[in-house]
Amino acid sequence: MSDQAPESSGLDVDTTRPHPARMYDYYLGGKNHFAADREAAERALHGMPSGRIAARENRKFLGRAVHYLAAEAGIRQFLDLGSGLPTTDNVHEVAQRIAPDAHVVYVDKDPMVLAHARALLTSMPEGRTAYIEADVRDPGAILDNPAIHGVLDFGEPVALMMVALLHFFPDEDKPWEIVSTLLEALPSGSYMVATSLTAEHDPEGVGRGVQAYRDAGLPVAPRDADDFARVAFQNLTMVPPGVVIVPDWRPDTAEPRPSAAEVSCYGGVAFKP
Repeated sequence: MSDQAPESSGLDVDTTRPHPARMYDYYLGGKNHFAADREAAERALHGMPSGRIAARENRKFLGRAVHYLAAEAGIRQFLDLGSGLPTTDNVHEVAQRIAPDAHVVYVDKDPMVLAHARALLTSMPEGRTAYIEADVRDPGAILDNPAIHGVLDFGEPVALMMVALLHFFPDEDKPWEIVSTLLEALPSGSYMVATSLTAEHDPEGVGRGVQAYRDAGLPVAPRDADDFARVAFQNLTMVPPGVVIVPDWRPDTAEPRPSAAEVSCYGGVAFKP
């Protein structure tokens, strides 16, 4: 494992400050992280030892949600915000196994993600993928980016994906306005996919984990089920089973699932009428 930023990227990657995308990569067993990320992640895991379980279950939820959208809802366009570093079963890989003509745009603000974006751009010949570096706090800039309009047709339904992202937006960031701006640009028949950390089931453990992030300069705002739904799914129609702990959203195996306290993360998929 090297703690050098990718030389070929030509990008200014700050390896001295932890970043949520690289910490998430560490939880998932990836290799695209630095000492600062590992140290901050280990402090968070010390406070909330089940953090790796939560990360894995989030990733599994993403795969099931994309599978549902492509196989059952007929969605062929995906806008993945805060996509993070490439790992197994990225959105386009899941979607294009079902619909090779699916189009996917990834958005993240970490230059490290851009340095590894080639792994996010291995589209099937029938489909298309793109990656843009942008801050979700400026949804207008995302929607105006010509790269998005070269891949996605906003006249047809789009799945907006904000998985393991919204808890990094405290209320002062008005995340519900960010979501509303993005959804207003999408036509009827589009979908919203989101997950968010919650402290409802393990307030002490989640509280310690959140404090570790805040000590590292990373704001985190866990939400209860109602508050999460208010931020992510206002004026949308929930797909059954609604807002649930992520392992309970349309499980695809009969194997025992982690408890709510082990996961501490809500998820849901909703439809724009």
